[in-house]
Amino acid sequence: QVQLVESGGGLVQAGGSLRLSCAASERTFSNNAMAWFRQAPGKEREFVSVISRSGGSTDYADSVKGRFTTSRDNAKNTVYLQMSSLKPEDTAAYYCAAGPLYRTSAGRYAYWGQGTQVTVSS
Repeated sequence: QVQLVESGGGLVQAGGSLRLSCAASERTFSNNAMAWFRQAPGKEREFVSVISRSGGSTDYADSVKGRFTTSRDNAKNTVYLQMSSLKPEDTAAYYCAAGPLYRTSAGRYAYWGQGTQVTVSS
């Protein structure tokens, strides 16, 4: 069982930055690809980013490419999402997810955090 806890959300002005963290309880963290998804009110959960088990490969949604960067520290069982040049449309609850395969589909991930809210004001 992998338990995930996100932190770092908050209220920020457009153009600002935030760094989200996701700490995993499982000591086999390095065996899992880690992804970030987000869900705005009334919308479906959407893919944001994914990072491979070693951290050597990453992928991003087109809407965040060039603005968001994901990284991981396997020694600390933590994955990060650095968000820059934030826009009001980035406002959503952000969730981290863990799974054995490097995928962009939410259905491929068995373990989820509780989410952290990011609100970007215009």
